[in-house]
Amino acid sequence: MTSERPERRAERWLSAAGLRPTRQRRALAALLVGDGRHRHVTAERLFDAAREAGAAVSLATVYNTLKSFTEAGLLTEIAVDGARSYFDTRTEDHPHFYWEEDGRLTDAPADSVAFSQLPEVPEGMEVSKIDVVIRLRRS
Repeated sequence: MTSERPERRAERWLSAAGLRPTRQRRALAALLVGDGRHRHVTAERLFDAAREAGAAVSLATVYNTLKSFTEAGLLTEIAVDGARSYFDTRTEDHPHFYWEEDGRLTDAPADSVAFSQLPEVPEGMEVSKIDVVIRLRRS
């Protein structure tokens, strides 16, 4: 049995969201989902990976593409602090660990997080999502 090529997996991923598979989108999508694994990336790390892979994309293109992928529902943006966002290829709701020492974001076990009560939501509003980021540092 042969595994699916990263380029083909990336094209299917883009197609499922109705996005036109431009050269830049295909290159970045292959880096994000080409191996079939979930990952958390910053725009800067994806830009570095693209350069290492020989993809000719600017940092602005990476930012714009990540925004398009997020708007299309392919990625979830997780804001860790005011200046840094991570983009997650796993889009269902789940908690995260943020490793402060090395700036890494990883999935946390979802079955160990429970909310017993949420605050009352203002009239005319509804909860659309709850982000849980558990910050870790050495004790």
